[in-house]
Amino acid sequence: MLEYRFGSAVFRRAVPVLLVSVVALLLVACADGEPRPTPDDAAAPEPVEVTNVVIASTTSTEDSGLFGALVPAFEDAHPQYRVSVVAVGTGQALEIGRNKDADVVLVHAKADEETFVAEGYGEERLDVMYNDFVLVGPPADPAGIAGRTDAAAAFSTIAAGEHAFVSRGDDSGTHKKEMSIWDATGIGASGPWYLSVGQGMGDVLTMASEVEAYTLADRGTYLAMRERLELAVHVEGDERLFNPYGVIVVTDASNLDGARAFAAWIVSAEAQEIIRTFGVDAYGEPLFVPDAE
Repeated sequence: MLEYRFGSAVFRRAVPVLLVSVVALLLVACADGEPRPTPDDAAAPEPVEVTNVVIASTTSTEDSGLFGALVPAFEDAHPQYRVSVVAVGTGQALEIGRNKDADVVLVHAKADEETFVAEGYGEERLDVMYNDFVLVGPPADPAGIAGRTDAAAAFSTIAAGEHAFVSRGDDSGTHKKEMSIWDATGIGASGPWYLSVGQGMGDVLTMASEVEAYTLADRGTYLAMRERLELAVHVEGDERLFNPYGVIVVTDASNLDGARAFAAWIVSAEAQEIIRTFGVDAYGEPLFVPDAE
């Protein structure tokens, strides 16, 4: 009992039992000096070990901006991996894969990709997406090829008139396609009008615009850069211009698990939907068409 004195009067009160219990617990906690775990401490997740996945791919997928949409989505779905993209021509990307300097390749030269797998450099080729090639040139169209659907005939007309033509000249998928069309014409492409520059798709489009030349481009990169170019599409729709992309895990890749995870993810419903809608808001049409089975 506690006593309270006010003048000569004495008042008595009982200390509540609950208060005594709380004080006792606090004294014990302070006495042992050990911090008590909090709920947040108990629920803290184990740190995730992050490894790097190297993708050798094409300048068209890089210049079109597609990787800017795909890579963050993959990393969100697989936080244990971080992606590094090496954007080069298809021929060089496959060579990087042969040297095992990449874990996975994403390119667009199907015959060469199938050879890559057949020779044991890759595990399996999976269809990812497609778009098409277009023959673009000055809006004034000095060669008079606008509206044609026969790419080889248009190439022949350009060569006959010696109209400026910029070639990638880099053994890329686009360059391989260009060479196959020249082969179909039965004529060689040479002379001061034919500029083989050894550059990526974005640089070639910029150069063709600056010198008022024709060039072969993948539609995705052209659409992504269209507002910055003085170039128009003159020839499209030829079946020769079909442009499929495939993904291949490199045999015995340094990060084999990461490579397989990326290959499986890019043909998944999530990634295919990103591809299906990519470019629609900005350009009014998709830059690629999903093609996974």
